Amino acid sequence: MIMKTSRVEFLVFFTILVSSSLLAEAYDPNPLQDFCIAVNDTEAAVFVNGKICKDPKSVTADDLYYAGALNESRQVTNSLGTQITLVYDEVLAGLNTQGVAIARLDFDLNGLNPPHEHPRGSEIFLVLEGTLYVGLINSNPANPNDKNPLFAKVLNAGDIFVFPRGLIHFQYNIGKTKAVAIAAFNSQNPGVVTIGKSIFGSEPSVPPHILAKAFQLDDDKLVEHLQSLTWTGNVN
Repeated sequence: MIMKTSRVEFLVFFTILVSSSLLAEAYDPNPLQDFCIAVNDTEAAVFVNGKICKDPKSVTADDLYYAGALNESRQVTNSLGTQITLVYDEVLAGLNTQGVAIARLDFDLNGLNPPHEHPRGSEIFLVLEGTLYVGLINSNPANPNDKNPLFAKVLNAGDIFVFPRGLIHFQYNIGKTKAVAIAAFNSQNPGVVTIGKSIFGSEPSVPPHILAKAFQLDDDKLVEHLQSLTWTGNVN
């Protein structure tokens, strides 16, 4: 009788497990084709991830190839002292539906990739040359009076750091030479929101009294000054 009861309990458990698995696998969230090479062709029949797909029969190796020379240093032309070369779906059409993108980051001395976040992708960051101080700020804690934790490290060549999707982070060159890093994303277009630029460089501008109150300032003058500055990006 004990053995029979155990068998019944096992069968019930197994049935529930199988039913749950079938329910969980009722759809496939992944692409159901090998690739979707993005093309500007309104007559094409397939539309995936916001892109029109090229006829698979006409796909060539060049559709999956980017001669970007990411092994070569980039000239930094902005006041931040950094230049980012991002290879995403707008640059390499074959990335559409693949869920990946990559970037090369060049840092001049004291170069800064300012606080920013990627709304659509997590990032794995690899230092190739130089020494960088990197930081990640956690989301708001449950207690509104607690401070947001900062996770920071000094990275040297060969070191890796992870920046989760949607969290504010930065990289700063603290070394005595230029620095180079590679960033990879689990999104074909991770997007970027640079905190300072988006807050103070928007068009039209956010009313100064709103930002003054948000940043606990006594008056609007500092906000108005920041909004009068030229805010630039570092991605090409």
